[in-house]
Amino acid sequence: MQRVLVIGPCGAGKSTLSTALGKKLDLPVFHMDQLNWRPGWVESSKDEIRARLADIVATERWLIDGNYGGTLAVRLAHADTIVYLDYPIRLCVLRLLRRIWKYRGQSRPDMTEGCPERFDLAFLFYLMRWNSGPRIRTETQLKGHEAKIIRLQSPQELDRWMDSL
Repeated sequence: MQRVLVIGPCGAGKSTLSTALGKKLDLPVFHMDQLNWRPGWVESSKDEIRARLADIVATERWLIDGNYGGTLAVRLAHADTIVYLDYPIRLCVLRLLRRIWKYRGQSRPDMTEGCPERFDLAFLFYLMRWNSGPRIRTETQLKGHEAKIIRLQSPQELDRWMDSL
């Protein structure tokens, strides 16, 4: 595992896993949220994100977390391992709400400084509709990469997998 991609629904724990896995594998960790957002919740342009990603995926070793469907194809093409946190949405909603409460008014460690955590109803609805939209699009993009996927369907499976490394 030298070029690792961590994906899954919002609130699944992608960034938490990425930080731990990056330390365990001694890989530099890149969070898509940090690549996308500038202070004040200003989004980077698609060209800016693509340029940043091109520089990262051209290197030999990295771990990138986040879905960001518009850039997933290039990351999938370069990844040697895809860790898919395929968790139940009710768990992800609970974790998302817990994260919002924990970091309310401050930037979380995997987010750009100047982007304080906040409740966003549209984001919550996006997550609640994960299985009928984003999941379908993600699964479509994963076709052809099945041999690289480690699909974990519960935190317990993740713990067992991490312990096996």
